[in-house]
Amino acid sequence: MNSSTLISIIVPAYNRADEIEEFLSSFEKQSVKNFEVIIVDDGSTDNLKEVIEKYQKKLQINYYFQQNRGPGSARNLGMSKANGDIFVFIDSDCTVPKNYIENLQNHLSQNDFDAFGGPDTYKENFSSFLKAVNYAMTSFIGTGGTRGAKKSVAKYYPRSFNMGIKKEVYQKIGGMGKLRHGQDMDFSNRIYQAGFKVKYLSDVIVYHKRRTSLKKFLKQIFNWGIARINLGRIDKNMLKFVHCLPFLLLFIFVLTLIVSISVPFFRLSLLIEISVAVLILLFAFVQSTFKYKSVKVGILSVLTLFTQVFAYGLGFGIGLIKSIFTKKGKFISGFTKKYYE
Repeated sequence: MNSSTLISIIVPAYNRADEIEEFLSSFEKQSVKNFEVIIVDDGSTDNLKEVIEKYQKKLQINYYFQQNRGPGSARNLGMSKANGDIFVFIDSDCTVPKNYIENLQNHLSQNDFDAFGGPDTYKENFSSFLKAVNYAMTSFIGTGGTRGAKKSVAKYYPRSFNMGIKKEVYQKIGGMGKLRHGQDMDFSNRIYQAGFKVKYLSDVIVYHKRRTSLKKFLKQIFNWGIARINLGRIDKNMLKFVHCLPFLLLFIFVLTLIVSISVPFFRLSLLIEISVAVLILLFAFVQSTFKYKSVKVGILSVLTLFTQVFAYGLGFGIGLIKSIFTKKGKFISGFTKKYYE
């Protein structure tokens, strides 16, 4: 690959006009311009098209509309229309630093990978809650480095908030599957299975806003718990012991709580479990407070971390139960109605 390689930035959008405005603004500031932006409107009813039209004189933007079929389908349409040799997937709630494309081009010039993933992080002007969500999602205590880090408790799979592939990968394995949540993980797994080389690019960064309220965050993480069961049904190698831990912790705590009501001996076990949980949350509070230089963020990080473990464990457990009664080849669904509200 050389510096003239065209990069296709593919982003699905559903009623995200405000986010797309910020998204496009950040790409307008790129230090190099050898890219196109493909926006696939997944059935929006807001003023998304007007926002895009405002930037079409400043950026090379291709806009496509489809009836609401989910982000995987939208990305597939984007890939089928892309003109570049590199397809890059970024979520609509992300922005990028001005050297995003330049840094990616530097890595591409080495030509030592077929697919890549990059980190997501925060900007200083993010709200305290968004920084707390960032802590829960990116700290080792929150996700074990599985979203991209030097140390990880599980194999790294690029995710669609910031990942890319060479065109030939798409030509060989096709597009993303029908999973509404987890389709990017399934896609990454198929990339590995096809023998392509995957690399983590630590300096190809996006700023990720993620969910803007605790309710939305809970719904998202719950769906990810269910998505892990679906991924395991597609390929058992996508479901490891580490993915079960939040559910096991939640199950053991609830079981101990129930038993301790009638069996006093288990009250000591309950006390130990609560004490360990408090120590972990206290550690999270201190670590987050120092990282973001804010006691408020530290307190909110305790809340988001607890919500993450609870929601994921609950979603995983419900998905596990539903999987017993769900036919092979069928997917288990989580929150769908008013998911973004």
